[in-house]
Amino acid sequence: MNTEIRAARWARRTAGPMAALLGMAVLLGGCGKLKEEVATVTAKQTLLGTVPDGDEGPFRFSGKDGSDDVSGTVDPAAKGLELSTAIKDPEHGFTTNIAFRIVGDDVWTKISFTGTKGLTGLPKLPKKWLKLDPAKLTDAESVPKYEGTDPGNTGPLLEAATSVNDEGNGKYSGSIDLTSGEAAKVLEAEQMTALGEAAKQVPFTATVDGEQRLTSLVLDLAKAGGTNSAQYVVNYQDFGSTPKLAAPAGGQAQNAPKLAYDLLNGGE
Repeated sequence: MNTEIRAARWARRTAGPMAALLGMAVLLGGCGKLKEEVATVTAKQTLLGTVPDGDEGPFRFSGKDGSDDVSGTVDPAAKGLELSTAIKDPEHGFTTNIAFRIVGDDVWTKISFTGTKGLTGLPKLPKKWLKLDPAKLTDAESVPKYEGTDPGNTGPLLEAATSVNDEGNGKYSGSIDLTSGEAAKVLEAEQMTALGEAAKQVPFTATVDGEQRLTSLVLDLAKAGGTNSAQYVVNYQDFGSTPKLAAPAGGQAQNAPKLAYDLLNGGE
């Protein structure tokens, strides 16, 4: 997830029901392959039903796509999202730490640098939350926004599953066609290119907790096609016990200075 642009790709997309197909399969249920198809559809629908839908209260998430890690909080009641990521500069060795907090239509950011010993010329920004004006951004879509309760895109990914096996004890496995529907938009273009035809059969594992809430989804990209991005991982946890999100209060925030916009706009 390449800085704020890739972070913005963690967005909610809605998965559609398969009740009609399930009903037909049950009516025709008999033997062999048809029984397997019924089991697959049932397991798939059960797993889709565990994707966060807003009833879980605030929760934490984390994930990676083989290159960058992202973590944060979702608060459906506040239409709130907070996420952070760290990007290491391979040439100079320093790390850019960037965070966003979204509450409704308002967005704040924090940007800092670590591992800068011996380096000069890096910008220094206030340590407070910096409120952003979308009109001052070259590409407002490069900044994340609240788009629902599934920032890891588990819904569209599971909707594209071609096989789902219920392993018991809250564990599932199967395959996902990453070229199908909204799932085709989840990975970066270079990742899809590296997978090639293997993108149609990517192995996955998933786990749900005792209250039937999805807690992890892992796509094994390396096993599918030998791409450098070994795994796509989404974790959801601390449902209902995570602190609520709110706009930064008082002295915790200020309007973003020009330097922040320069960085977010790619130095323009």
